[in-house]
Amino acid sequence: MARVPLIGEDEPQLAGLIAHLKAQRGGRLINLYRVLLNAPPLAQAWLAFNSAVRYSTTLPQAIVELAILRVSALNGAHYQLRVHGPKHALAAGLSVEQVDAIAGTAAGAPLPAALFDARQRAVLACADAITREIEPAAAVWAGFAEHFDARQQVELTVLISAYNMHTRVARALQIDTEPPSPDRP
Repeated sequence: MARVPLIGEDEPQLAGLIAHLKAQRGGRLINLYRVLLNAPPLAQAWLAFNSAVRYSTTLPQAIVELAILRVSALNGAHYQLRVHGPKHALAAGLSVEQVDAIAGTAAGAPLPAALFDARQRAVLACADAITREIEPAAAVWAGFAEHFDARQQVELTVLISAYNMHTRVARALQIDTEPPSPDRP
């Protein structure tokens, strides 16, 4: 149960923002935004920023979701793992085995490198370094830079950093995942 109230969809003073959030999130007001609506300007800014980080880059969605899952697993953020794994990561092209392997690392299982190609391993190493040490070692960055141009290096660094914030907010506020609806996993 979240530490702050979940704002309902019927709050008249927030009707415009709620309609906007739902329109941008597939018609659903997810618990993350129901919590963030306790601070409406932050809910609005969160949507704009995280939408840009996820969808306004030159990165393939499979790379985006790989980074999100890894950060979520490292931070023990079950909310993001449950949302991104079965819904977004698989749709972006990651395999069930890859998603399961990354999710398993949240419980301490080692990550089987053979499931990932060199580019994916570079993303995973960079996500690990940014999440754990903040500043990746030169060797980690060099491996990362072999696969991504300067723009993509910035895009991935901001994505990884944003999801470190994202996962920490979800954990600190103890946001629960929504129960699946019949039309959505």
